[in-house]
Parts: sequence; C-alpha cells; structure tokens
Amino acid sequence: MSDVLAFRPTSNAIVTDISQTDAYELATSLWLVMHEEARRETDPVLFRLIQRSILRQPDLGAALGHLLAFKFGKELVSADALTHLMQDFLSARPDAIERTAADLCSIRARDPAATDHLTPFLFFKGFQAVQAHRLANWLWHDGRPTLARHIQGRASELFAVDIHPGATIGQRVMFDHGTGIVVGETAVIEDDVALLQNVTLGGTGKESGDRHPKVRRGALIGTGAKVLGNIEIGEGARVGAGAIVLKDVAPFSTVVGNPARAVGTRHATLPALTMDQSIPAPDYVI
Repeated sequence: MSDVLAFRPTSNAIVTDISQTDAYELATSLWLVMHEEARRETDPVLFRLIQRSILRQPDLGAALGHLLAFKFGKELVSADALTHLMQDFLSARPDAIERTAADLCSIRARDPAATDHLTPFLFFKGFQAVQAHRLANWLWHDGRPTLARHIQGRASELFAVDIHPGATIGQRVMFDHGTGIVVGETAVIEDDVALLQNVTLGGTGKESGDRHPKVRRGALIGTGAKVLGNIEIGEGARVGAGAIVLKDVAPFSTVVGNPARAVGTRHATLPALTMDQSIPAPDYVI
C-alpha cells in the first residue's frame, strides 16, 4: 500500500496515509468527495436517504449528527434532542469530526468492500458504532454518565457492538463488520488499530480499577479473539482468529491459539494498515 496519495474530490478519491494529511483539510475535502458520490446515486429507493443524509447537510459534522440522531432517536429520546446533543458535542470537541473523517478515509483505504466513502458512512455499523462512542465518551467525562449509558445501550441494540463509554479509542480505527465486538471500560485502542468481528477486549473477572487491555498502534486482532485483563497488545502486533490472549503480546509479533503463543518471526509492518491476516506456520504439531 502506498504511503501517501493526495486526496482529490473524484469518484475514486482515496487517502492511504491520512496521518500525514492536515485534519481540517481532510474533513473539508472528504465532504466534497461524499457530495459528489451522493449526486451520482440514482436509485429512487434511496432518494430521500441520500437527500436528507448528505445533499441537504452543510458539512460532515451536520451529516453525522443527522445520521446518528435518525438511527438512535425513538419516542422517549427524540431525534431532535439527539441532533442538538450532537451539535453541543461537536462544538465542545471540534477535533471529533476530524477524527470521523480520518476513520472514514482509513476504512476506504484499507477495506476492499468500501469502494467509496458514502457506503461506509451510511451503512457500515462498525464505523457508526465508533462515532457513537465518541459522543458517549464525551458525555461520560462531562459528568453525564446516565446519558452516556443510553448511547452505549442504543449502539449495542442497533449495531451489536458494545463499547463502554469510558473506553479510550484513537483515530483511523477500523471495526471491520463490527458484529459482536465488546470493549471494556478501561480498554485503550490506539491509532490505526483494526478489530474484526466478535473480538472481546474484556476483564478476567470481578476485579475493579484498570482491568482491560491496551491495544497499541497498528495492531490487528482477528475474528473471534478474546483479549482479557490489563495486558498490552504491542505496537504492530497481530492476534490470530479465535486466540485467547491472557498475557502481553510483544510488538510486531504474531500470536495464535488457546492460550495464545507466539509463532513465526517478528514482522516490520503495521498489519492493521495492510489488513494482512496471514499467520506464520506454527513450529509445533497438535
């Protein structure tokens, strides 16, 4: 994957190293691209969705607020109230929409199923769950834990992704497919991480305090892996599908199995950026 590609407002615009792109410029350029993609969508069944979600919105922040309010709103907590809440959030945390843009461009660059930016924005529940978490996390730290729990609960109902509002999540993070991902309260997910479906970043029992995993930059955690306890998944580490991880994983190493053990030799790249899930041949036979 190329390190740097300029962001251009065209149908196949793509950024592969968005960490080197000015955040404000990225969000602004991305919105132009999404508008162009939306204007080309001609399916009559989607007309109202595209109009209200993209073409009638002034910017990416307003579009995200409309999208989440439309999905999360119901009789007792209205979409209008949630729209105003999102406006308050984005006013208090203007960097949040830049993180949204970075997440979206990262998905476009890394996921072969994302052939444009409009599709993950409107339809990828892993992406939407992470954006909802940013709102819940702000509420959690702003002294509004009950409302934060409401956002968490609705996200879990809608997306089957359960992220505690207290968890810390960086940017350019991809929850691929999303279904079944669980992230505990004191978990940390740094920049450029990828989690696949049914991953758990959980505790080991009823202990309190700092009790959840820390996933460092560029790590990739495969389908169904369970990472339990206050342990560290090192920078650029790769956790194989179905692994049960109960102790630290060294940077740029690969672990598989139950309990997880290292296989192969250290690699030099960040597997979450290449989405390389190939596992070295084990040095043992079962």
